[in-house]
Amino acid sequence: MNVYADAVESPAGELAFAVDEEGALVALHFAEGEGGHSMEEALEDEGFRILHDGARTAPAREELREYYAGERREFGLPLSFVGSEWQKAVWMELTRIPYGETRSYGEIADRLDRPGAARAVGRANATNRLPVVVPCHRVIAADGSLGGFNGGLHLKERLLEHERRVLGSGS
Repeated sequence: MNVYADAVESPAGELAFAVDEEGALVALHFAEGEGGHSMEEALEDEGFRILHDGARTAPAREELREYYAGERREFGLPLSFVGSEWQKAVWMELTRIPYGETRSYGEIADRLDRPGAARAVGRANATNRLPVVVPCHRVIAADGSLGGFNGGLHLKERLLEHERRVLGSGS
């Protein structure tokens, strides 16, 4: 399957992304994250053919640019989820966390009628291929600490600070 790769600058550094033939977001990856492979390498390892077409990636690039400029608080991009039913349910619940707010892993589990499944929520978060758009950075530990983040806690802190700054400026 073909995917179209591109990148956009963000407060958390360069963010690479890929969309499929229909324009659905397939992957997002922080260039300075803690992962070993680039997004393109990871997608190639899964059998995707990486192409570059600015017209195909323009809608995603524009929504991400608007988010980082403080002009967008919700995404309208179609999303391509690859995972178990549980993972997909968690990821969909993450999209319901309002901009600038946080929820604990336990609160997400409760909302999915799975009290006590906070660790399972954390595992699903760790496999989220669409950070920012599926805002796993808004999920924190029950004690208020940040918990984990695939790109590293410094990136999670930057994303949360970006949203607080936008809300504080009244944008």
